Amino acid sequence: MERFVSLVIGYVFGLIQTSYIIGKQHHVDIRTIGSGNAGSSNTLRAFGVKAGLTNLLVDMMKCVLAVGVVNLLFVKNGHNMLPLLKMYASAGCILGHNFPFYLNFKGGKGIAASAGMILAVDWKLFVTVMPLFFLLFFTTHYVSLSSLISYVFAFCVLVLYGALGFYGMNLAHTIEMDAVMLFLVLLAFYKHRENIKRLKAGTERKTYLKKKTEDRIEETAEERRSEKK
Repeated sequence: MERFVSLVIGYVFGLIQTSYIIGKQHHVDIRTIGSGNAGSSNTLRAFGVKAGLTNLLVDMMKCVLAVGVVNLLFVKNGHNMLPLLKMYASAGCILGHNFPFYLNFKGGKGIAASAGMILAVDWKLFVTVMPLFFLLFFTTHYVSLSSLISYVFAFCVLVLYGALGFYGMNLAHTIEMDAVMLFLVLLAFYKHRENIKRLKAGTERKTYLKKKTEDRIEETAEERRSEKK
């Protein structure tokens, strides 16, 4: 029951579609321009660094808040599986972000929310993973590649920390936590399947931080039109 409650709480928080709201402020449906993805990277490309950073932080915080609510609900009960419940809340948030029912289940890819998950579940893991992401991004300028490699690395470190007993759970709960994290990694790869194809073909778009918002909107709209041809 606790797992289900945690999952639902996370899903509700995940329904906050930051990029969609930002797009509407610019009189644009973010899902009709650029990659068509309702996420931070597409927001960055379309509307600039300020909008992209806002999107990133809000999407991270909705996962942090979901985990915080679950922590408040269950910490007093002395649960010996609190880290696992936090992972379920995070999974729910990512699912809500990726598949919002009121937008016909067409949301983002869950990377910013996943960063919030890593921060909320284990800040040490966050501090370990984020330098790798930024190193990859500023070296390659591929958000998708940087995100996926960082996600796999985060999973490996989480498994290691769990094996070392950092989360204070029994073996069954630790393995279950690893399994939920693995599901999220596989989901991220599924959501990035078109990006992976473009990376293999050498046609994946690079992301740079300096461009005018008007140019970004027109460029991402043109990209979207080209993809539909």
